[in-house]
Amino acid sequence: MFSLINLIYFTVLFLIAFLGIYFNKNLPLRLLINQVMSETIEKIKCLIIGSGPAGYTAAIYASRANMNPVLYQGTQPGGQLTTTNEVENWPGNPEGITGPEMMINLQLQAQRFGTDVRDGWATKVDFSGPIHKVWINDTKELHCETVIISTGASAKYLGLDSEQHYLKTGGGVSACAVCDGFFYRNQEVVIVGAGDSACEEAHYLSKLCKKVTMLVRSEQFRASKIMAERVRKTENIEILLNTETDEVLGDGQVVTAVRVKNRTSGETNEIPATGFFVAIGHKPNTDIFKDFITLDETGYIVSIPGTSKTNVAGVFVGGDAADHVYRQAITAAGTGCMAALDAERYLASKE
Repeated sequence: MFSLINLIYFTVLFLIAFLGIYFNKNLPLRLLINQVMSETIEKIKCLIIGSGPAGYTAAIYASRANMNPVLYQGTQPGGQLTTTNEVENWPGNPEGITGPEMMINLQLQAQRFGTDVRDGWATKVDFSGPIHKVWINDTKELHCETVIISTGASAKYLGLDSEQHYLKTGGGVSACAVCDGFFYRNQEVVIVGAGDSACEEAHYLSKLCKKVTMLVRSEQFRASKIMAERVRKTENIEILLNTETDEVLGDGQVVTAVRVKNRTSGETNEIPATGFFVAIGHKPNTDIFKDFITLDETGYIVSIPGTSKTNVAGVFVGGDAADHVYRQAITAAGTGCMAALDAERYLASKE
């Protein structure tokens, strides 16, 4: 179903074609439309889709290699780090740095070397031929020699209004224990999740926090037996089965407790906590590529081992769109660098 923008776009297109025929009756309609459409298609040497650490790092390397990169920021400019209050594990910032400030710095560095940073997001691709076609906001068509995918992955949240409130204030809600656990040293926290990642993050938090309460919605873990046994044996981890989050409580700025509900009895209880960690998984932002790029069973892009190359020649991937293991800013930046270098070598091989 066409959007209003599409309707206006094609109306203008055919109006131009009509006027062209009116003033030049010797030019066939099909050729005139093709001519008009060719003028609306932009040819790009290196397109970068996404603007987190992977995208901006790829842009820095690509621009320094005279690849004239064009970077579209996507629906969340700067990626997940824009929701992170403090980043203390990014090398080169001994006093720490906020997520938004870090992303602004990376963008400015990319632009300094000539990266064309634009608003907008990729809504459709066609990688079936030698020309990689990408549509921006359903209207603008790009023909690209190389494409670097750095669309990342989005953390899944419970969807509670209170959860989202304290996520936005930076007052105690997080989806990354490795990133933010340090801020809750010697404090009591709650973590939600039942899989391997949740167990791993709970165990990580147990080394930093005074107490970790783990909420599992069902009667058993989804995690492997060895991971589940590890958290069971950790003294300062309390596991509450058949328990779900009812509300994240606080003073409006920071989290002070979590109200939970037993799914069997319906009984509610408040657990004192200064941190609330959500570990129920991530969703890679790769849906538009699924018809052309090989994905694993959970939607992450599968790259050729040791490289950033996908199954499509000239299309590369960096960051969390292909990483379901580490999911760190520094690893995303590293794979963004790899993607730019691989794209540069690909272009050189075509000369």
